[in-house]
Amino acid sequence: MNYELVVDSRKGSVWLALLKDGKLIELHEEGEQSDFAVGDVYHGKVRKVVPSLNACFVDVGYEKDAFLHYLDLGPQYLSLNKFTQHTLQGKQNVADLLYFKPEEDISKDGKITDVVSSSQHIMVQVAKEPISSKGPRLSAEVTLAGRYLVLVPFSNKVSISQKLKDPEERERLRDLMKNIKPKNFGVIIRTVAKNKKIEQIDQDLKNLLEKWNKLHGNLVNSKPPRRILGEINKASSLLRDLLNSDFTNIHVNDDDLYDKMKTYVASIAPDKESILKRYNGKLDIFEKFGINKQIKTLFGKKVPLPSGGYLIIEHTEAMHVVDVNSGNRKDAKGQESNALATNLEAAEELARVLQLRDMGGIVAVDFIDMHEKENNRALFDKMKEFMKPDRAKHNILPPSRFGVIEITRQRVRPETDIETSEKCPVCEGTGEITASILFADEVENNLSYLLEDRKVKEVSLEVHPYIESHFKRGLISKQMKWFLKYKKWVRVTGVTNFHLLQYAFKDKEGKIIKL
Repeated sequence: MNYELVVDSRKGSVWLALLKDGKLIELHEEGEQSDFAVGDVYHGKVRKVVPSLNACFVDVGYEKDAFLHYLDLGPQYLSLNKFTQHTLQGKQNVADLLYFKPEEDISKDGKITDVVSSSQHIMVQVAKEPISSKGPRLSAEVTLAGRYLVLVPFSNKVSISQKLKDPEERERLRDLMKNIKPKNFGVIIRTVAKNKKIEQIDQDLKNLLEKWNKLHGNLVNSKPPRRILGEINKASSLLRDLLNSDFTNIHVNDDDLYDKMKTYVASIAPDKESILKRYNGKLDIFEKFGINKQIKTLFGKKVPLPSGGYLIIEHTEAMHVVDVNSGNRKDAKGQESNALATNLEAAEELARVLQLRDMGGIVAVDFIDMHEKENNRALFDKMKEFMKPDRAKHNILPPSRFGVIEITRQRVRPETDIETSEKCPVCEGTGEITASILFADEVENNLSYLLEDRKVKEVSLEVHPYIESHFKRGLISKQMKWFLKYKKWVRVTGVTNFHLLQYAFKDKEGKIIKL
């Protein structure tokens, strides 16, 4: 199992593609304005308390007020509120909690009106980004995530990830943490802390305490709404959560971003610094690693399966509906065997698509009907297995009597939605285009102009893959004829993003030559 991260820096945004054994499993866009990201901490002001919802609405600077439910206040809410108010009033001059006197935990079944009032200043953390017409969802249980630990202020509890099974290692980490953690700070020990040295864990703890100090410093003299602590960028967040021995390469096409990521990787995993590579190829980085083609394949309404079957994915306001079709697939062993094979293949691809598109809410999957209970059980078990690597919280119900499996998946960010259908830029809807043979003549005429009239020393040509095959076809291909005529080799590259009659000439530095 090999993981690769491909980072494409574009004007105004950065795109991140996570590949697992060459297959695209996550795709993220990070814009210049990255406010209200999950994990950001804000100094907000309560706009309205709504007893009927047992919740309140908080102004954190978004166009719509953010939502905070009583159950998301966290048991230590009163301690956090005391820390916030004392800091704003100048009574809490240090971030350290050694001499801080915690308040009693709030009741699990209490009422919002007992602890929150209108116009109150409050410290909150974004739990769910703004989605559709809704503002951010908030939590008042502020936590700071690191590589090996999650820092939980106003608590003294040491928790360990349930994925860490070894009892001896759990005991070692628990004892270690009790010896180094400061008073009134709890921690959650992450799975990646397994077998790590005390120096590494201690450094991670110090980094988190520095972030807490920065949060306190930004809160002093703050006026709401204001972001007082931002989450690290998405690339660093992915590396923090996923970087392990399975990571083989990180490709970046921007110098500034490369330097920042190199510094971050060196700080969290110095032994992995060598896997970071600066991409300088002439071809677009997403094109080079086959990502553009996978995006067009996996983000459409119809998602093909390797065997010839396909998924049809429909999106409604409340849920996603997925239909599994076998296409032309045939199995000599019979219909039941064919249905099982197609369903298992569909389950694996669906698990990837859910994570890739970040589809959330209720997902109803209409698999091909199977009559044997053992096959339905096998499908259910495999579906759970394929969904296991998904970091979003999810729940899967067994197949119903109609062969439908229901999946609920947590959604904390807007769903990644990429339009894969294309309006024909050549015919503009008329259904008629210039004769393709004339298009080839146009390309050759412009090539002649560049090489003979403008005396360009080195030229490469980018075209649609179909046109590429036309220019390269045969022993004495068009490309070979150009070489014999101009005594220069013209490199022809197929670009899947191009429409059929689109082309571009580039110089030796990879810059487009204007005609």
